[in-house]
Amino acid sequence: MPAPQHRHPLAAAELIVITCGSRKLDHPAPAGELYIGTYHRACRRAAEALQPRRLLILSSAYGLLGLDDIVESYDLAFGTAGSIGPEQLAAQARDLGLLDLDPVVVLAGGHHFRLAQSVWPHALNPLTGLGGMGRQISHLNTLAKELG
Repeated sequence: MPAPQHRHPLAAAELIVITCGSRKLDHPAPAGELYIGTYHRACRRAAEALQPRRLLILSSAYGLLGLDDIVESYDLAFGTAGSIGPEQLAAQARDLGLLDLDPVVVLAGGHHFRLAQSVWPHALNPLTGLGGMGRQISHLNTLAKELG
């Protein structure tokens, strides 16, 4: 008799939201290709390994982006003039029918996570408390490898 398969507790996610990134292509591209930084790529690999029902990128300029959404490159940090705020993000989530999803997993640093929590207070972030970006990337890579 085969051993029972154990699913990772985050693998039941209805929605995974991943960070954007400051490193981008210099021309319009699908959101799934636009962000080229190491941290974003690690978040994306881990998210895809978890196989959520929906995977979105949280962009400081555009808010919630699907991987195929064509967007212009930009240079705009969260919390600066013109960046997406809690009210805009909540409106996008409502318009996309995402407000009542549970569980929601956020793979991102603290600022992105806090913004996502303004919409999904119950959101989970397995990166919380891991320390700096290097430790988070290591954890994301391990997660992707274990599930991939």
